[in-house]
Amino acid sequence: MSERVSGLGPRARLAVLVVVLLVAVAGAGSYVWQARQDQTAAQAAAGAPTRTDLAAVRSVPHLVFRNTALGADYGRVAMVPLAAPTGPRAVTRASCERVYATRDEAICLAADRGLVTTYRAQLLDADWAPRRDLPLVGTPSRARLSRDGSLVATTTFVFGDSYANPGQFSTRTVVSRVEGEVLGDLERFELEVDGKVVTAADRNLWGVTFADDDRFYATAASGGKTWLVEGSLAARRVTALREDAECPSLSPDRTRIAFKKHGDLPPGHWRLATYNLATGAETLLAETRSVDDQVEWLDSDHLIYGLPRSDEGTATSDIWQVPADGSGSAHLLVRDARSPAVVR
Repeated sequence: MSERVSGLGPRARLAVLVVVLLVAVAGAGSYVWQARQDQTAAQAAAGAPTRTDLAAVRSVPHLVFRNTALGADYGRVAMVPLAAPTGPRAVTRASCERVYATRDEAICLAADRGLVTTYRAQLLDADWAPRRDLPLVGTPSRARLSRDGSLVATTTFVFGDSYANPGQFSTRTVVSRVEGEVLGDLERFELEVDGKVVTAADRNLWGVTFADDDRFYATAASGGKTWLVEGSLAARRVTALREDAECPSLSPDRTRIAFKKHGDLPPGHWRLATYNLATGAETLLAETRSVDDQVEWLDSDHLIYGLPRSDEGTATSDIWQVPADGSGSAHLLVRDARSPAVVR
């Protein structure tokens, strides 16, 4: 071949080169097309969740979550009846990184991905349409609504605080009324630990769970320690209840706090536990895997939370359930889902 080409004139050699390149491009294009077809077929064979009617699911007690099934609905908010969590899911128009909902509204922390990714917080109405933008600075982390839907809290990771080392981040947690009034950045609230006010610049607060229209629980951190704190919006003050507790969630009967604790685990690992507000007793739960989530109470006896399916090397995750009294074992509740919220 090389000898025949070398005997041709410059134009003929150029023509041969063009033909070779076109064949190579066509072959590469065919390979990419076939790879995509194989990927699509594999996803279909995996059994993507089937859809059901949105109004029908909303009319009964249901579970709201971020859909993580691969496909066109990845990242959209979906829901299933509590009575049939493994059944067909209803998919909304909203696309969120984090979501939390009550019967009449939802808070959506969303990402706009382009050359530069930006984030926004939106209050959504009962039809999952944007109702109002909320203050948001940084990368979305946590979101909660009060039980009556009147208050909303958002937590984001932010970079560049003067006390943080290069590459490290801090948090911003803002509590607002759903009508739009900002009630406060919790980092500006007074923090009391063991009867002393902590004034260190590295204070961070995140992971709000509301008790009523004034009291709330959250995580506070400073000097390498974390605390479960009880706060008052009116007093603009939070008080530590116990050490080593993050991302609290108040039980439906308001008697216990579920949280994640670090203990003596390796960095970046946590164990789920509950804290009895009356007695101070701690109960470790049967889930022994590390859970980096603000758990949700399915009912007074069970907790649910998201776990990434890292062993499959995908971007998906699942919602798991575990008894709240430390008994039994964890089991899968909803595949291809995260950021759960129970709506009754």
